[in-house]
Amino acid sequence: MTSALPRLTSFTDYLDLYARARPDADAVWHAGTLLSYRALAEQVDAMAGSLAAAGLRAGDRVAVLSTPRPEYLVTLLAAFRLGAVWVGLNPKYTYRELAHVVADSRPRLILSIARAEGREFDADIARLASEFAVEGRYVIGDDGATPALHRLPAPVPFVRHPVAPGDAATIVYTSGSSGTPKGAVLSHRGLVYASVVEAEMNEVPHPRVPCNLPINHVACIADLTGTTLAAGGMLALLDSFDPAEILELIERLRLTNLMSVPTVLQLIVMQPDFDWRDLSSLRLVAWGGAPLPIEVIRVYRRLGVQLMTVYGMTETIASITFTAKDASDEVLAETVGHFDPGMQVRLADEQDRAVATGEQGEVQVRHEGLFLEYFGRPDATAAAYSADGWFKTGDVGVLRPDGNLRLVGRRSDMIKSGGYNVYPREIELCLESRGDVALAAVIGRPDEKFGEVAVAYVVPRPGTRPDPERLKAFCRDQLANYKVPKDFVIVDELPLLPVGKVDKQELRRRARS
Repeated sequence: MTSALPRLTSFTDYLDLYARARPDADAVWHAGTLLSYRALAEQVDAMAGSLAAAGLRAGDRVAVLSTPRPEYLVTLLAAFRLGAVWVGLNPKYTYRELAHVVADSRPRLILSIARAEGREFDADIARLASEFAVEGRYVIGDDGATPALHRLPAPVPFVRHPVAPGDAATIVYTSGSSGTPKGAVLSHRGLVYASVVEAEMNEVPHPRVPCNLPINHVACIADLTGTTLAAGGMLALLDSFDPAEILELIERLRLTNLMSVPTVLQLIVMQPDFDWRDLSSLRLVAWGGAPLPIEVIRVYRRLGVQLMTVYGMTETIASITFTAKDASDEVLAETVGHFDPGMQVRLADEQDRAVATGEQGEVQVRHEGLFLEYFGRPDATAAAYSADGWFKTGDVGVLRPDGNLRLVGRRSDMIKSGGYNVYPREIELCLESRGDVALAAVIGRPDEKFGEVAVAYVVPRPGTRPDPERLKAFCRDQLANYKVPKDFVIVDELPLLPVGKVDKQELRRRARS
């Protein structure tokens, strides 16, 4: 593990630390422009002065609609300077999705880029401000003012708010994979803990890290931004995901850490120039959110870099597990590693009683850095915890004798078929082990005889045509008969939520229709 990093109070303390200690070091890259730590601190102070002039005060919410670009980071840190609570908005959201977050979080101000990927935001911002009584709406970035988006006022002198570790820092909305997205309120303590622990686990001093994840995702805020800032590194911000561009930037900017979701890592190794690019600067390849196929792990293994998979969620902020530095390909592909020693973690049955090693149970966590609450939803907050105070992740796993956790699936996704509990992820991994299956998603469909039966939606690998009957026969060879899907549906793509997860509610609607 790298030498211990200081445990400061807020992200802004790390900005100040490196603006003093390494003022000319690279802090942010975007579209060919570099900002040093000194320049970033100056922009943050100017933004804080403008937000203060616009009426933002400690405890207020400010919503920011942007791609991953410097304005994202500058507004985040400026809000923290003032003690305000920052709320990210995804430019890919429909108006309905934007309206849900704005109605729920009730921001005093909305800050927005004028356009992204050909979409103009002027009309949506005007409608949001009108419907939800937003006091101010302002344009950020290089675009000029629009009818709905005004220019920010000139900066005024402001007093830095002395935030406490337990103060609210940001509200991050859950993916909505099991219902309406809830606003998880994250504290400064939680963000700092998550960022410092992961930066120390990464073992890369002053990392140089690409970031193309949506700014409203906890992985963007903590896993990428926070870990980089805590270690005094450089964040390469990308407005959109382009695997060819990431490869080129690893070579040109000498990026050190490649941390993303498995889909992104798979697309990168599929690039025709992957084998001849100079990737010698890479020190770490890490992923979370889903398993990475073992054949892709072996490709990255050949680069001689540290490989790591982690497991966490919005409410825990920090990763619950990490794989060890010497983890085998099998451990990396089949498990999510060991528990973070700084957390209390247990696997529990449906009565919240701890289960033994080797038995299935829900992952439950206790830790000082957990989310504070679901904003404005005390009943949902209370329901997220067991009677004895453990946060219930909803994920079901098995602790192996070697101490590594193997995830089985979401408790809410569990299919009850003929009296048996069936976890879709086990079936999905089975199908994805075939050479003709790129992705699989399994859901439950009501059935008069069995209560529910499994239905598998399968995306073929390019150039293949999986046969449903052969898929069923394959599953019969690999799984108990009650786990074999009743039907196999071949599709070109799976419906996705804005954060990139499969929209299983949509698949359930399709299956029932």
